[in-house]
Amino acid sequence: MTHEPPPLVKSAGLISLATIISRILGLVRETLLLALFTRFQTDAFYVAFRIPNLLRDLFAEGAMSAAFVPTFTKTLQRQGPQAAWRLASLVINFLAIVLGLIVLLGIFNASWIVETIAGGFGNQPGKFELTVLLTRIMLPFLLLVALAAIAMGMLNCHGKFFIPALAPATFNLGSIVVALSLYWLLPAYGVDPVVGMAVGVIVGGALQVAVQFPSLYKLGFQYTLGVSFEHPGLKKILLLMGPGTFGLAVTQVNLLVNTWLASYQQEGAVSWLNAAFRLMYLPIGIFGVAIASAALPTLSAHAAHHRNRQLRDTLSTSLRLSLFLNVPASLGLICLSHPVVSLIYERGRFTAADTLETGWVLIYYALGLAAYSVIKLMVPAFYALDRPRIPVLISAATLALSVTANLLLIERVGMGYRVLALVTSLAALLNAMLLYHWLQKTAGALQSAKILTTLLKVLGASLVMALGTYALYQWMAAVFLPVAFFGRALILALSVAAGVSIYGLCCRLIGVPELDQALESIRRRLRSK
Repeated sequence: MTHEPPPLVKSAGLISLATIISRILGLVRETLLLALFTRFQTDAFYVAFRIPNLLRDLFAEGAMSAAFVPTFTKTLQRQGPQAAWRLASLVINFLAIVLGLIVLLGIFNASWIVETIAGGFGNQPGKFELTVLLTRIMLPFLLLVALAAIAMGMLNCHGKFFIPALAPATFNLGSIVVALSLYWLLPAYGVDPVVGMAVGVIVGGALQVAVQFPSLYKLGFQYTLGVSFEHPGLKKILLLMGPGTFGLAVTQVNLLVNTWLASYQQEGAVSWLNAAFRLMYLPIGIFGVAIASAALPTLSAHAAHHRNRQLRDTLSTSLRLSLFLNVPASLGLICLSHPVVSLIYERGRFTAADTLETGWVLIYYALGLAAYSVIKLMVPAFYALDRPRIPVLISAATLALSVTANLLLIERVGMGYRVLALVTSLAALLNAMLLYHWLQKTAGALQSAKILTTLLKVLGASLVMALGTYALYQWMAAVFLPVAFFGRALILALSVAAGVSIYGLCCRLIGVPELDQALESIRRRLRSK
């Protein structure tokens, strides 16, 4: 008789399914961008998109979500749905006012912003001006994605995970359709066609909001006008957001310094870093964010009712599941970095030289993949425990080390812009270790022996998998390459399938319990369909 898998695994599975769809569409959007436009244009687009993304992490999906979900959950459980909907409306109205002002200020000061974060673009005629134009177009995306994040938080608190996780897919789909529609139209009016990508970002952001609200209204959501800064729930969220925003700002400073340094490197450096990060972020989005999103409402509920043992059990289970999924993903990306980059990106204006550079960056980013994933889980846990200052201080310390290392090493070790990716991963590893240490001091013992055992087992199984996968791919490449796209895709798919099989077999032989949880979740989903 099969046992019921933990709700965390089932919820994470739903989110992962929706996220896979979204990430695939995101890769399609990224591939179109890199194939249709020159590195001159893509460098400008990535820097311009970095600005609303930075603000999004500070005020929308990052600090706001981490502060909103625990507060909304406690209000819902202690005061009922009407009080919770009122709180959500106050947060939406507050965001509309504050972020609307930030967007207007950003539009009027776009030249100064671009000069600050990508000063090297001024050395290339027209690149600075194009980046400023794209920045002004895309800044309103900040407000749209903030509304999407609040809608996602409300749905997650009601146990609805699939639609919110699928919402980014509508963003990617809208971006793709609009960008392709305008690619051939804009040049006829003397407008750079990459502007179509920027317009697509705004349309996609609006769709990401629109797709979630029907589900909210089915739950009984009632929107009300007005802002009351005396409301205890809103005050609580703003108090939590303070250190959280500062902590995320500290992290974003690292990205801004990296962008600034990369803008002085050879043309294409900004694009290669972003393309590699997109691929590295694929398993984080599928596994890391999925587990964190599924766990946060549960952690918040346990914290609200002071169920400390259950909270620690959920954290321990989540961390072990994250390691089980992300350690092999990390080593898999490392051993197949260049074939993956070539298959996904190498077409049109993205050449073999671009593949070589992006592949090396992907290796360095992938070293920190598991660390990024557990950070996504542990930071919200501090919010659920009302201890947001701890991750802020840890983030500030690792940032100081990271920025110092980047400034010292970029011109000294012969790696150029690649060192930015390596230092970012090493900083993430240090951040994860410090967060875990302080999480144990805050929440209590997290079954460290179990977590360490899982880590060692999955690391051993992943090493065997990586060696087997690399050897198989190299053999097939020597026998069959060069072949057309579908041939290369088949060779890579067979290598990945073999790697997954090797990893599963090794986990079975050495007894990794997370394997049974994952398989049971898959079996239940297939039976339900």
